[in-house]
Amino acid sequence: MIQDLYNGEVKAYQISRSQNQDLILKTLKKAINPNEDLSRLLIHFDQGILYQSPKYRNYLKKSSFTQSMSAKGNAYDNAVVESFFGTLKCETIYLQKVKSLSDLIRTIDEYIYWYNHDRIKLTLGGYSPIQYRLMNQ
Repeated sequence: MIQDLYNGEVKAYQISRSQNQDLILKTLKKAINPNEDLSRLLIHFDQGILYQSPKYRNYLKKSSFTQSMSAKGNAYDNAVVESFFGTLKCETIYLQKVKSLSDLIRTIDEYIYWYNHDRIKLTLGGYSPIQYRLMNQ
């Protein structure tokens, strides 16, 4: 998942049975809007092996993105994203009986749409992430 720290909006996500290089690059490419100026884009990930690979680093460099990584063992690296996943689980997965992978994917798709468009955040003045972004463009 890629989340914009400006407003908390989920910019892109992919669901897969395993985390691999293709999943990471596909998610990153999905997040890129060709109509936006991304010359100052800062991409932050933990120090996982997939984010240190030459293929990933070359893609970021080719795209003129700045890669950010905190020091090894920094537990706060992914706090925002981990918090989002905790919220997603509390507001969906733990409340529903997910019976299949397709049911899980549908539940996540619906939640992320709702989260971005309708779920208000007090830190954004009571607006949803997309409402806040559109209001401040």
